[in-house]
Amino acid sequence: MMLSGSGIVATVFGATGFLGRYLVQQLGREYETRNYSFEEVNHHMAEQLAIIAKEHGGIMRYIHVSCLGASPSSPSRMLRTKAAAEEAISRELPEATVMRPAVMLGTEDRILNPWAHFAKKYSFLPLIGDGSTKFQPVYVVDVASAIIAALKDDGTSMGKVYELGGPEIYTMHELAIATPRELLLKKVPFPMPVPTIFNLDQIEALSTDTLVSENALTFEDLGIVPRKIKGYPIEFLIQYRKGGPNYGSTVSEKVTPNQWS
Repeated sequence: MMLSGSGIVATVFGATGFLGRYLVQQLGREYETRNYSFEEVNHHMAEQLAIIAKEHGGIMRYIHVSCLGASPSSPSRMLRTKAAAEEAISRELPEATVMRPAVMLGTEDRILNPWAHFAKKYSFLPLIGDGSTKFQPVYVVDVASAIIAALKDDGTSMGKVYELGGPEIYTMHELAIATPRELLLKKVPFPMPVPTIFNLDQIEALSTDTLVSENALTFEDLGIVPRKIKGYPIEFLIQYRKGGPNYGSTVSEKVTPNQWS
């Protein structure tokens, strides 16, 4: 993105992804956008990054989005890959800022949407193992805000790692009760060893507690107060109600499509 008159370009690779769309939306309020899809990232990222850096005097700031729980020893291939990427970035760009968001929730998320779809179809929710895994789900908009805050600071975030977890710790069973069950007319969580709504690597990633480290830099260090997941961040789940979003509501709870789409 280019700030009008400044000549400074901020480029988002993977701009069409879940977090990417929210990040671009916030950046677009102040910057002229220049974005690259995941396909372009896969095939042209190195070349495009080199061209942009050459045209504008080098890379001033680099923010890498990883994942909370990234570790070379993780049973999840995805989390091992995230750890390898962090290592490569820190080796080549030691001044880079690394963001490790927890499981992100929002309109297009990949955890509550599959749960809600499954619950609507089968009237129960499959959970990994006994549902006791702990994690700190975070609202995707807050993660985008943290990235913007790091971009705008005086450089204090450079070379640092931030662990971005929500303000509340849930077990998977507790999250199932607190969200889809509340909005989907009392669907029942049901522990299963191998739920069909997740692939094997997702099961591995969600089988280990994923919490913010005790002494980690967090949202607070970026001046951000993350929102709780109840309320607006999960209201989109109302669309999964059998009979439509208004089914089972009182008159005072009625909503229009514009409020939940």
